[in-house]
Amino acid sequence: MDGSNPDVSVLYDINGFAKDAPHWFDRVMEFTGEYGIVIGLAVLMVFAWWSARKRPDAPGAVAGLLWAPLAAGLALLVNIPIRDLVQRQRPFMEHQGLEVLVKGKTDFSFVSDHATLTMAVGVGLFCANRRFGLAGIALALLEGFCRVYMGVHYPTDVIGGFALGTAVALLFAPLAMMLLTPLVTRLADSRASRLVRPRQPAPADGPADEAELPEPRRRDNDLAA
Repeated sequence: MDGSNPDVSVLYDINGFAKDAPHWFDRVMEFTGEYGIVIGLAVLMVFAWWSARKRPDAPGAVAGLLWAPLAAGLALLVNIPIRDLVQRQRPFMEHQGLEVLVKGKTDFSFVSDHATLTMAVGVGLFCANRRFGLAGIALALLEGFCRVYMGVHYPTDVIGGFALGTAVALLFAPLAMMLLTPLVTRLADSRASRLVRPRQPAPADGPADEAELPEPRRRDNDLAA
């Protein structure tokens, strides 16, 4: 109503924390927003894969996990024409007084690649395993906050990335599972089966044949004369 832009005002509010924070904390947020969240999601994927191998439906579970990073890659590809179409400049190129923690960002701002990637992985994880998926989505939300905190994205860049990553992970999941599940099932029957299932222990020796068992001791029920 008063002509103000909520997108810009929220940007200044969140980025204002970077001005007041200690230098070491800004460096932590910079690393977290650029690399830390992505590394954290990779570690989460490893734990989820280790857990999926132990499930009775291991091939389907592992195929679902495999879709998560593939969805992220597909979402980033979809984002390329979107960024070229919108051509939104980085916020620090149009607004003064921002605390920019990462220099040299000259590409377009909408939508955020980091937000797109992390949310696609988080939603893909959630489809395969809710417990790990919730952790992945939480990391994606933290990634979005970091990108605005660092002064390199508007809040709507992050929201757009969340929407794009979620849409790709959900809309293409049925087709992806139709293709991935047979492939992972074949992998489970190959020499690389340990990627899908843990090695099964060798069966223990069964009980001896009845013929080999000693005859039970017979009772003499006749009465002695």
